Amino acid sequence: MPSPVPLRILHVLRAPVGGLFRHVVDLARGQVELGHEVGIVCDATTGGERAEAALAALRGDLVLGVTRLPMARLPGAGDIASAVRVRALVSRLGPDVVHGHGAKGGLYARLCARADGRRPARIYTPHGGSFHYPPGTMQHRLYMTAERILARRTDFFLFESAYIARLATSALGSLMTRSAIVYNGLHEAEFNEVSRSGTHDVLYIGELRHLKGIDTLIDALALLRDEGRPLTAVFVGAGPDEEAIRAHAARRGLDKAVTFRQPMPIREAMALARVMVVPSRAESLPYVVLEAAAAAMPLVATAVGGIPEIFGPQASRLVPPDAPEALAGALRRRLDMPEAEAHAEDAALRAFVRERFSLPQMIASVLEAYRTALR
Repeated sequence: MPSPVPLRILHVLRAPVGGLFRHVVDLARGQVELGHEVGIVCDATTGGERAEAALAALRGDLVLGVTRLPMARLPGAGDIASAVRVRALVSRLGPDVVHGHGAKGGLYARLCARADGRRPARIYTPHGGSFHYPPGTMQHRLYMTAERILARRTDFFLFESAYIARLATSALGSLMTRSAIVYNGLHEAEFNEVSRSGTHDVLYIGELRHLKGIDTLIDALALLRDEGRPLTAVFVGAGPDEEAIRAHAARRGLDKAVTFRQPMPIREAMALARVMVVPSRAESLPYVVLEAAAAAMPLVATAVGGIPEIFGPQASRLVPPDAPEALAGALRRRLDMPEAEAHAEDAALRAFVRERFSLPQMIASVLEAYRTALR
C-alpha cells in the first residue's frame, strides 16, 4: 500500500557493484513501490555492463533519476568537484532525504545542502567502509577523524549489523545520538534451494581482493591436497588483486586446480560447486552469505564482521581469519559430513535467516528512520 506522505529520496553511493549496490537497488525499488519518489547517484567509471543493465531496469521508475559522475575509491582532489556536483543536484531536485551508502557516498551525502538554506535529512549507512581499517593504523586514525567531523552533519545512522554499530559507537561515542540496526533483507524467491550440478568441490564468490582472504583459502586447499584430497575450486569474481591471487595459487601448485570465472548471477555461481567458502578478513553483513544460506548452499566461513549474526545458533562452527589449518579443518568436516546431517544443518541455517532477514522489514525500518530524522 502506498505511503500516505510520499518522500523524495536520493541514494548516493560510489561503485555500483556487489552487496552495497544490491542493497541500494532493493531499497530504491521497494520505496518506489510504496509511492516514494527516488533517485540514485553513483560512480560513472565502475560497474560495467551489469551495473548499467541494473540501472536501466530501474531508470524508468526513478522520478529523481540516475546520475553518474566520477568517484574515486581513495580520497583525492577529485572529491571536491564531485561533492560540488552532488550538492548542486540536491539543490535542484530538493529531496527530503539524502541517504549516503559507504564511506564515499556518506561523504557526499553529508556535505550536501540546498541553495534556499533548507537541507534534507542526511542518513548514513557505512556498510563497513571506513570502519574496516584496524585500530591503531594510520588509515584508521585518518578515517575516524573524518567520520567524527561528518558525524556532526549526520541526522541518522543506519547499521546493517550489530558488529559495525559497535565499531562506530567505539569510534564516535556520543556523536551517534540517533542510530538503528537494520539487517539486510532477502526476497522470498531467494529461499528456493539451488540445484548443484557443477563438478567443482569448492566455490568462492566475491571481489578478488586481499581483504577477502582468498590466499588463506588457497593455502587451506594446498593443505588438503597434501593429505591426499585433490580438491578443485572455482573463484567467481573480479578485482584489483586477481594477478596476485593467480600467482599465489601457482606457487602452491594449484594453478590447474583453481578455475577463475568472471562475475555472474549468484544462483548460477552456486550451482558450480559442492561447498561455498567465505574466507574474509573483514566484512560487514555480506549479502553473499545471506543468499547462500537462504538457498541452503553448504557454507564454510570466517567469524568476522556480521557473519556470526547471520549464522546465529551455528556461529560456533565459524573459523578465525588468516588460519589455513582451521579453514582446512572446517572444509574437511563439511565434505565428510553424512548427507542427512548436512541437509539438516543447511535447513536450520536457512530457517534462521528466513526469520531474521526480511526485505519488507528492511524497507519499513529504513523508512521509519527517515521519518525519525525528519521529525
